[in-house]
Amino acid sequence: MKNKRLGEMLVDAGILSEKQIEEAIALQKDSGKRLGTILLENHFINETQLIEVLRIQLGIDFIDLNKTKIDPYMAGVVSKAIAQQYRVVAFRKEKNVILLAMEDPLNFRALETVKQTTKCKVRPYIAYSEAIDRAISVLYENEGASIAIAQMEAEKGSEMTVEDLVQKKEQDQSSSAPTVKLVNSILERGIAEKASDIHIEPRENDVLVRIRVDGRLNRILTIPKSLQESVISRLKVMSEMNITEHRVPQDGRAQYVRQGKEIDLRLNCLPTIYGEKIVVRILTREKSSLNRKGIGITERDNERFSRILKNSSGMIMIVGPTGSGKTSTLYTMIEELKSDSVNMISLEDPVEFQIEGVTQVAINEKVGLTFASALRSCLRQDPDIICVGEIRDGETATIAMRAAMTGHLVLTTVHTEDAVSAIDRIKDLGVEPYLIGGSLRGVVSQRLVRKICPNCRREIQPDKDLLDLAKINPMGRHFYEGKGCSMCFDSGYRGRIGVFEILQVTSRIRDEISEGKNGTELRKIVKEEGNFTPMIENGRNLVVEGVTTLQEVVDKVVTVQ
Repeated sequence: MKNKRLGEMLVDAGILSEKQIEEAIALQKDSGKRLGTILLENHFINETQLIEVLRIQLGIDFIDLNKTKIDPYMAGVVSKAIAQQYRVVAFRKEKNVILLAMEDPLNFRALETVKQTTKCKVRPYIAYSEAIDRAISVLYENEGASIAIAQMEAEKGSEMTVEDLVQKKEQDQSSSAPTVKLVNSILERGIAEKASDIHIEPRENDVLVRIRVDGRLNRILTIPKSLQESVISRLKVMSEMNITEHRVPQDGRAQYVRQGKEIDLRLNCLPTIYGEKIVVRILTREKSSLNRKGIGITERDNERFSRILKNSSGMIMIVGPTGSGKTSTLYTMIEELKSDSVNMISLEDPVEFQIEGVTQVAINEKVGLTFASALRSCLRQDPDIICVGEIRDGETATIAMRAAMTGHLVLTTVHTEDAVSAIDRIKDLGVEPYLIGGSLRGVVSQRLVRKICPNCRREIQPDKDLLDLAKINPMGRHFYEGKGCSMCFDSGYRGRIGVFEILQVTSRIRDEISEGKNGTELRKIVKEEGNFTPMIENGRNLVVEGVTTLQEVVDKVVTVQ
């Protein structure tokens, strides 16, 4: 392996200039992170470029861990602590040589550590960061959970007292207590798989653990019934719920530290006939994905998106059902609009991540801080832009509309089917049509569709009935689906992308709204105006481009027509 610095390699390959490397090194000194991490986080290069340079310059092979079956035995070859610390995965052993997948093959300390602890030679391979993250999760967390369960069952009186559990809360997350290890392994697996929720569900004879990935629940673990109380109690203590109360639902919040990053958790406990069920919402978002391309805004809708954001006053609504990605779109707008010259206040429930330069208020209805009361107060804070996380009632809607008419730009989300239906929804909350017409500037309606798994993507013959439903002409076009693999839990999908329709409220549409026209009449007018691409059309384009399946668009988008 050549002893050459990463910066020099990137300059030699013509990917970065010396000035860019100097800038990255300056950032590195402030953060203490490795240069490769700095380059990726600050978008100097992408991961594919980095891997290609390392592969060519160092002569190190690439390994696709998503397509590589790793023997569970390898978890005992390289410890979990080393794997997590150095971001490495031992995926095979050939005689006295360990094949080691690495995020950073220039990390010579990692190579030496593995050599010394295993007493074997090491052959490094380059792998994608996300693939390493998932491989560590699958390889170690399942094993860790199994070991913790065995330890808990072996110990007499494994159920902890309230005092024991409270004490454990004060300890570090790496505590050796079996209950703590088991709960941590569940959280680690959920975060690594990019799950939105973790379900811990007591049944008659056991406890089922499932994670929601891309909107679909997947089983990852079954816990013996005898350990139910210990696991539930640990989660309740972490989130500061009342551990002695088993009769009523409870809400709680917690923070989990993973790889030096704090991840917010929102927990809900619900009494059932078989004991308390806990759902853990994982509030983690990659800030880098909060942009137009990341959420799925097409080139066709890009201009409309820009135009509605140029308004200095009025209301912009983001609409869709629960779980349709409205919050991501709202955060994308916030990121674009924030500046030192603008006073932006955001009212959220909960605050999913902190944004520098924005005053964020966490709604707490238990103490009387509702969206309506917070909105009244923030109007006295001289705001330019107000973000209302969700309009849930007529009072909040009316205050927000009046604020939009008095020179403020208001961004908000509403639960409804499509762009035009949002207007009827606001009317149903008791807001006068003239207020809606006078304040509304644009409506962004959206759905999330699952993307075909790149690991098992294959071409198929489309179903004629589905083609008819989606109104797609198959001539000269190719259609794809995912076969199902370990990377996607055999679902054929991995990741999601937004499908949008963006309604610009023109002067004519505004007048018609003020006159009280219903949804059917407004749809005709919107169609006549011509500057509107229905969601179904954008969905069809995603199918034709091979991003998603025909079935997914029919299920998620066709019903919106």
